[in-house]
Amino acid sequence: MPSRKDRAQRLLADHGQTYAEEIGIALDRDEPMPLFQWLVAALLFSARIGAAQAVRAARALNEAGLTTVDHMADATWEQRVRVLNENGYARYDESTSTKLAKTCELLRERYRGDLRNLRAAADGDAARILELIEEFNGIGPLGAQIFAREVQGIWPELQPFADDKALKVARRLKLGDSADDLAKLVGEERLPALLAALVRADLAGCADDYG
Repeated sequence: MPSRKDRAQRLLADHGQTYAEEIGIALDRDEPMPLFQWLVAALLFSARIGAAQAVRAARALNEAGLTTVDHMADATWEQRVRVLNENGYARYDESTSTKLAKTCELLRERYRGDLRNLRAAADGDAARILELIEEFNGIGPLGAQIFAREVQGIWPELQPFADDKALKVARRLKLGDSADDLAKLVGEERLPALLAALVRADLAGCADDYG
């Protein structure tokens, strides 16, 4: 039987593209624009909608030029609704447009439009980062975990981090019970990709092939 490390490597090879990579977000840089784009993606993933639709909508918002907090906030409500409606969010376009506006408002008022200031406000406390991310309208605990899942690569105080959804799949496959367990299989640098792979394989209905 293949070892846990071998199975983790197969998961990475088959499904290891992070969601930020799929959307086209350069989340290898601790800079305001990619951080904001990933926050928007976390908000979109938080809706009761498929991951593929969330990816499509996130890409569309970026392609429409709504790539920074100022661009998103300065767009009209109707402009955001139109992009969302045309890209898989017909049921949630109006509510999501409002959530995006409120998220931008909080980000600008409290953190001067820069999520690095949120990071500084947390003062190295990983749990506090999650709490502060949850305060953005439309994100909550699920969205905060999604945000942390991939941003840990540039915010090392979060490492190692594993979200509940990915951990549930990992436990089912007997790959480990914690973020530490999973990091030992692939290293902290590749942990976000492994977590994405676990989620992707589960959504594709093939996770048990790696058990």
